[in-house]
Amino acid sequence: MDTIKVTIDNRQIEVPKGTTIYHAAKQLGIEIPVLCYMELEDMNIENKPGGCRICVVEVEGRHNLAPSCSTQCSDGMVVKTHTTRVLNARRTVLEFILSDHPKDCLTCAKSGHCELQDMAVKLGVRKIHNEEISEMSTYKIDYSPSIIRDLDKCIMCRRCETMCNDVQTVGTLSAINRGFESVVSPAFEMDLEKSTCTYCGQCVAVCPTGALTEVDHTTNVLRALADPNKTVVVQTAPAVRAALGEEFGLNAGTLVTGKMVSALRRLGFDKVFDTDFAADLTIMEEGTELLDRLTKHLNGDKEVKLPILTSCCPGWVNFFEMQFPDMIDIPSTARSPQQMFGAIAKTYYADKLNVKRDDLIVVSIMPCLAKKYEAQRDEFKVEDNPDVDFSLSTRELAHLIKEANMDLENMPDEDFDNPLGESTGAGVIFGATGGVIEAATRTAYELHTGKKLDKVDFEQLRGMDGIREAKVDFDGLELNIGIAHGLGNARKMLEDIRDGKSHFHAIEIMACPGGCIGGGGQPLHHGDSSILKKRIDALYREDSGKKIRKSHENPMIKELYENFLGAPMSEKAHKLLHTHYSDRRPKVKLKEE
Repeated sequence: MDTIKVTIDNRQIEVPKGTTIYHAAKQLGIEIPVLCYMELEDMNIENKPGGCRICVVEVEGRHNLAPSCSTQCSDGMVVKTHTTRVLNARRTVLEFILSDHPKDCLTCAKSGHCELQDMAVKLGVRKIHNEEISEMSTYKIDYSPSIIRDLDKCIMCRRCETMCNDVQTVGTLSAINRGFESVVSPAFEMDLEKSTCTYCGQCVAVCPTGALTEVDHTTNVLRALADPNKTVVVQTAPAVRAALGEEFGLNAGTLVTGKMVSALRRLGFDKVFDTDFAADLTIMEEGTELLDRLTKHLNGDKEVKLPILTSCCPGWVNFFEMQFPDMIDIPSTARSPQQMFGAIAKTYYADKLNVKRDDLIVVSIMPCLAKKYEAQRDEFKVEDNPDVDFSLSTRELAHLIKEANMDLENMPDEDFDNPLGESTGAGVIFGATGGVIEAATRTAYELHTGKKLDKVDFEQLRGMDGIREAKVDFDGLELNIGIAHGLGNARKMLEDIRDGKSHFHAIEIMACPGGCIGGGGQPLHHGDSSILKKRIDALYREDSGKKIRKSHENPMIKELYENFLGAPMSEKAHKLLHTHYSDRRPKVKLKEE
């Protein structure tokens, strides 16, 4: 590897050719402030447009200042990172950005988590010169079922564009207009709801300001909790317990399951249940569907659709409905755990309580912003009453707990309520990439072979590579399994299926990097991919500590089938726990002549 020598702030370092000034300085422990720059190292994700110019440095022999995030080092280069010229330039640039930015920090959803706000503190900007004669660009606020876009707060860092186009390959966001009016938006400033947006929320996760935020349902939930005529139950997704603690200063990967349950009870929820229960239910339906298709395939049925694709992730469902509608008969028809839980809660559980469907409010705590949209889909409603009434993100739950002045770290550990709170280790690992297919494999193996599976840890299905494949031996039947996380990787797998190149029997796809643990509604990781790994490790720790680790051994799941559903894939199960997909490509209406 070719190396070069660079001097930064009178300190010399030898770096590989092609290294940027920013990274060279970082190796020396020299901090250069950045705003538009973003990096997720282990996922090969980097945004370095060099547009904000906050990271400028002085390079000896160069007339103008250089953006360190996008300027490569050259042999013998001498760099100064904190000269008077550099400091003045950074402050001036920041003042320009702030002059075209709203000053509603007190009520902004990103207040306290805003990188622009932090930068103003770091650079000591307390006054914007000539602010009284500056003009602000203004745009309408775009409200979608999951995401709010307030382009008045867009600083053109283009991180969202990188996530949407390069990582997720959705192609919704791009730079539009020129000069002072430049922002990142769908084409023609189209509303998100009319675009190809999947609501995966990865744009929200990386936005440094309040330009992109989630639709907040906390007020609706508080009103429901205060209504004496409503019974309000809550379900919590597996990924939430591995990340919630970060909002309270705990280390990434700290499991707060019992403390979270305790906090939810004190917020006033009548029952606190576990989405892991519904994850076990999903495995019963999805696993049975996999074995059914596989058996037909082995018996020579040429019409059967393989590979079967998992359908737990609504961001991924939105993606194939809009971008691959010719393939909507390939994914499993099983609903996501969120929606299975809602359907069971408003039928089986409502009957047990003798509560009318309309008087039972189901709230879900999810790591995902697409869940907000999913809960509103018409196929998940009965006479306009949704199976899941409100879906809150992990961040929204943290806000509620803080608002109630609770100290999460010192809350007592409490257990979920039954019957919809009993779960297995298989349900827990749904939150990690590869976890759904591993959970399905544990059950499908025993159902297919009739033999006990002693080793339930399928290590070959785990990892962080964007696309993975593994073989699992079903007692002589070799199953080829594919795994993808991130919609860009999903696209590659779907194109292989369409082109007849896929050799897989089953494929798990998750829209977000790392799976649900990296969801758009999780605590912001600010580009540190080690946080995602720690969250994943936490889920596998909880799985290994469970007494029951296979979905079909969950006693409450068994009871549900015996007393209510009958059997997996039965007529009643299909009505309540399965769905259908539609061609949802955006329709362009041409003006009539």
